[in-house]
Amino acid sequence: MTLPTHILHSSGLAVALLTITLTLAAPAAATTSITPASSSAACPAILKHSFNRLQDEAPQNLCQYAGKVLLVVNTASYCGFTNQYEGLEALYGKYKDKGLIVLGFPSNDFGKQEPGDDKEIADFCFNTYAVKFPMFSKTVVHGSGKNALYTELAKATGQTPKWNFHKYLIDRSGKRVTSFASEVVPGDKALVTAVEKAIIEKVGL
Repeated sequence: MTLPTHILHSSGLAVALLTITLTLAAPAAATTSITPASSSAACPAILKHSFNRLQDEAPQNLCQYAGKVLLVVNTASYCGFTNQYEGLEALYGKYKDKGLIVLGFPSNDFGKQEPGDDKEIADFCFNTYAVKFPMFSKTVVHGSGKNALYTELAKATGQTPKWNFHKYLIDRSGKRVTSFASEVVPGDKALVTAVEKAIIEKVGL
């Protein structure tokens, strides 16, 4: 059967319109781009660890500090070196805008001088020394049970903390770590010089 001309014309127009619509709706392969997944290459191996934040136990990935100069310190609330909190906070306040981050890891490994829970430690640090630098849940930094970060720090330097407030300075690349004994106060000339050098040093990340 032969359809009337006006129906054929209408059908042809409908098919043409349908074809155009489908063409416009289909993604153009030539212009489609895929955003690559975030690479972990920028995060040095020594920072590929997560710890709970002291104040609320929210998990924190240390990779957020990649490219920063880090001063990692094991702390305690009832130690002869506890007043170093004041110097650490002053050091952090002076250099944080230039790239220094102080990371505090409370530990009860030496002399049982950190007996409290995370809330008690957080309250003590803030109320007594107005600590604002990042701190993490109480952990183990010495002996066979030490956490993964401290295992790598000890391996990198050949030194493990012998008491509270031992310090590790990590450069921006995460590849060079310097160790400072507990007796080295935050304002010590050698430590401050090392911090300043690490801040201005150009390193390949």
